[in-house]
Amino acid sequence: MELRHLRYFVAVAQTRHFTRAAEMLGISQPPLSQQILRLEREIGTPLLKRLTRGVELTETGEAFYQDACQILELTGLALEKARGIARGISGELSLGFASSVAFHSAVFTLIRRFQDRYPDMTLLSREQNMSALMHDLQEGLLDAAIVRLPCESSKAFNLKVIATEQMRVVLPEGHALGGEPCLSLAQLADEPLIVFPREVSPSLYEMVIAACLRAGFQPKPGQQSPQILPAIGMVAAGFGFTIVPASLCCISYPGVTFHQIDDATLNTDIALAWRRFDRSPAVLHLVAMLTAE
Repeated sequence: MELRHLRYFVAVAQTRHFTRAAEMLGISQPPLSQQILRLEREIGTPLLKRLTRGVELTETGEAFYQDACQILELTGLALEKARGIARGISGELSLGFASSVAFHSAVFTLIRRFQDRYPDMTLLSREQNMSALMHDLQEGLLDAAIVRLPCESSKAFNLKVIATEQMRVVLPEGHALGGEPCLSLAQLADEPLIVFPREVSPSLYEMVIAACLRAGFQPKPGQQSPQILPAIGMVAAGFGFTIVPASLCCISYPGVTFHQIDDATLNTDIALAWRRFDRSPAVLHLVAMLTAE
């Protein structure tokens, strides 16, 4: 049984007439009649009662007509879905986020614009640390990731910068320097520095340490935080100071204050990362939105 046989039968059932059905289908009437006969022989029972001025459905034909309509509808939906996925306008896109990038307005804007333009695309988001993001992207567990640079392993992927932001010092509330809107890192030479482990993001870790060295001091060892965000909580608990991206200042975190840094080189980029030579239409649509800005 072929789908065209179902379409032929449905056309005849709807028009109750072979000639009108043939005109609707764009074929001649004799071949249409032959195909319906072939379908009835395959099923093993008549589907139509041939009358002088048209046809009527048999009881079997009525039941078969309902099922045939559903099959054709599902087939149409399947074709539409497959074509949509092939064009990158429907389906799923798995997108990873570094925990520290989710607060930047440029990231919000990009995701909102993508969802507005491709409403049939389901966005599957996942928050992970940088090393896990890069691993999952390499292994194909993610289609793309929004990462924070510098990141050593990101060099293996295509990158498109979304935004650049400065870093900020975070001090515990009541600190002697808490009233200063802008600080030199040298002013914090005697304070313990809370950092995230080097293995989580080696390049970002080294950028922070290098900034302290440029300011003339070796950072005083402090507690380590598993990621950037928990470091703010450790500052509030009095373990020392930390350095975080400026977009995290929007967090209403009790017990801490945020301060600008006078080191103009202490900046970090937020970027979209995707696999080299990846031709996924959905990923390319996301990249194109950044390129068009």
